[in-house]
Parts: sequence; structure tokens; C-alpha cells
Amino acid sequence: MANSNNKVAMFLNLFLLLSLLLIINMAESRILDIGFGKASKPDCVKVHGAEEGETCFSISQAFNLTADFFNQINPNITCDKIFVGQWLCVNGTLN
Repeated sequence: MANSNNKVAMFLNLFLLLSLLLIINMAESRILDIGFGKASKPDCVKVHGAEEGETCFSISQAFNLTADFFNQINPNITCDKIFVGQWLCVNGTLN
């Protein structure tokens, strides 16, 4: 009986140790800003204030941007809810 309790305790200790290492690894990757599947961060160089009747498509066309690139440099924009005066990035880079 004591032998099986030792095995359970050893397995539990191993599990806790691996969990701790995983938590430390996740925390370090956030601090160092490294990791797998990390999204690019946009660095905006030029902005445009939305005007009456403009859409994401019309703005991207006016500034010769692809729809995909426009969405990447404006990650927090909801195209259905653009309002007059909203700042939109029209020139930038992805880091």
C-alpha cells in the first residue's frame, strides 16, 4: 500500500513540476515578446480621418492599399462601424 502511495506522490510531484515549468515558459515568452503564432504589430506612419460616406474599401483604394494590408495595419477597426473623424492608418509597417 505504501509503495502505491509513493508512486502517486511521485507522479503528482512530476505533474506539478511540469506545470510550473510551463507557466514560467509562458510568462517569459510574454515578457520577452517571443512565441509561436505571434501576430505582427502595426507601426503606423500616416493616418487619415474618415469622412462622410467612406468605407474601408474606398479608403484602401484611395491610398492604393490591398484590403488585407489595410486590415493588418488597422487591426482594431470594425469596417461596418466606421464613423466620421475616426483615425485610420493608411501607411505603415508590420513588425
